[in-house]
Amino acid sequence: MSDDGRLVAGRYRLGRRIGSGAMGIVWQAHDERLHRTVAVKQLLLQPGLAEADTDEAKRRAMREGRIAARLQHPHAIAVYDVAEDDGQPWLVMEYLPSKSLSTALSERGTLPPREVASIGSQVASALAAAHNAGIVHRDIKPGNILLGDEGTVKITDFGISRATGDVTVTATGMLAGTPAYLAPEVAKGYDPGPPSDVFSLGSTLYAAIEGAPPFGLNENTIALLHQVASGKVVPPKQAGPLTALLMRLLRAEPEDRPTMAEAREALAAVAAGRAAPEFPVAMPKSHPPSWQGAPVQAPATRALNPVPPATPNNPPHAATRVAPVPAQAQAPAPQRQMSNGNPPPPDRPFGRSRPIAARGGPIKSKRSAAVTALAIAGAAVVGILLASMLSGGDNPSDDQATGPTTSTTAQEAGGEASVTPPKKPVNPPLTITVDPTPQQQEQTVRDYFSLLPENVDEGFSRLSDKMKAASGGIAGYKSRWDQVKSVSLDEVSQNADYAYIVVISYQMKDGSRTSERKLVGLAWRGQSLFIDKEDPLGQP
Repeated sequence: MSDDGRLVAGRYRLGRRIGSGAMGIVWQAHDERLHRTVAVKQLLLQPGLAEADTDEAKRRAMREGRIAARLQHPHAIAVYDVAEDDGQPWLVMEYLPSKSLSTALSERGTLPPREVASIGSQVASALAAAHNAGIVHRDIKPGNILLGDEGTVKITDFGISRATGDVTVTATGMLAGTPAYLAPEVAKGYDPGPPSDVFSLGSTLYAAIEGAPPFGLNENTIALLHQVASGKVVPPKQAGPLTALLMRLLRAEPEDRPTMAEAREALAAVAAGRAAPEFPVAMPKSHPPSWQGAPVQAPATRALNPVPPATPNNPPHAATRVAPVPAQAQAPAPQRQMSNGNPPPPDRPFGRSRPIAARGGPIKSKRSAAVTALAIAGAAVVGILLASMLSGGDNPSDDQATGPTTSTTAQEAGGEASVTPPKKPVNPPLTITVDPTPQQQEQTVRDYFSLLPENVDEGFSRLSDKMKAASGGIAGYKSRWDQVKSVSLDEVSQNADYAYIVVISYQMKDGSRTSERKLVGLAWRGQSLFIDKEDPLGQP
């Protein structure tokens, strides 16, 4: 029997059915008290539910109404009321003459990048307001984005949203979100946070341009979740001016993504025909990362893929993303004892703002730095004298000391002599006992690239443990740089605390030349700065 014409809660006259999903059926209805058209969502209850489960489903509907009613935004469907009829909850919402983005994609296949950017900027504006109100959507997908007949775009269905301070009510075994559009940390069992919404929005926009979400569609939910958890996104092929921005929204690590407000600004710029602005990689302190809690326990996996050799299209050290490893499984960073006997400062990852006290407070005397420099110089002199005594006191000529070294082994075997070019002078790592200054951070970046490709072992030692693993260990790291003849660091500019944008040119051993622009992140551990991340940003 059809529900058309049914009067719900003595007030809402049902009309045609306009949508359905796992959570319920949506009807167009007429509010006979206020004489306006509304959308009414009927909660679907599974047949044979126990009384406790039925009560839980009703509480979930009430919770949905409470959360959604907190958000009043021109690009979010407003919730007017939660009514009860015949013991069942009904959600009364704003009615928007529209079709879903999912329907539009079914009809058109894909959409052009600037149109997608316009859709995304409107949705992002509503989600940014939701995040400011302490609400996380958790189920952003094409089916929940409504395209109004007059060009207005609105996000709907906050049914599985989580609001700060609200009691979480979910059915046993319920998956919070559509698997194909989940963020990697959610697929691994961590609680969603605002960055998870950023990733899901990126996945939705990716699907609108490419015709499928970044991890594809798979009827095997477990297999799809495993693929999502890997965080390995294939760059879009049809995104044009949206390509770099989409890849930033889809970064595997939550703290590397822009905020929703930053995403809104960048999407609006692309929609208007401008280049997407760059923004620091930093999380707002008002929204602590909820994914740092304990995830669902699962057996540890090894996910290090062999690192391919460098080519002109694959410059050395292009960022190879791997799934984040729980902190307790990582080897502790090397700690050096401080000269003043105080414990070493806490680890400081790149992209995080330094404490206000550290920024404005007095900097310690430079005397300790001078003493350290003298100690290093003294140690170098002693080393030279000792080497001279052990060699019998024979001092090589200037030409021998600075010129190339010739191997006679090949000549004795009847071949040609091999010549080993001299190595670049190595600047020792900076010893930093107070909050690193921007000058020290930039010098660390410059020193690192000045080592390569000659001093590969020393370059590897300047990486954080995470970067060493991402590089495939020392073997993978060497295989990349073995193809490079020389490196030129053309530009260095600060993007945020502990984050620098660089432009690098490579001359390969096969005679080709290439250049790339990348974001280099630093981490301060112990008394040293380490290279903690390298994310490609495209051609300079």
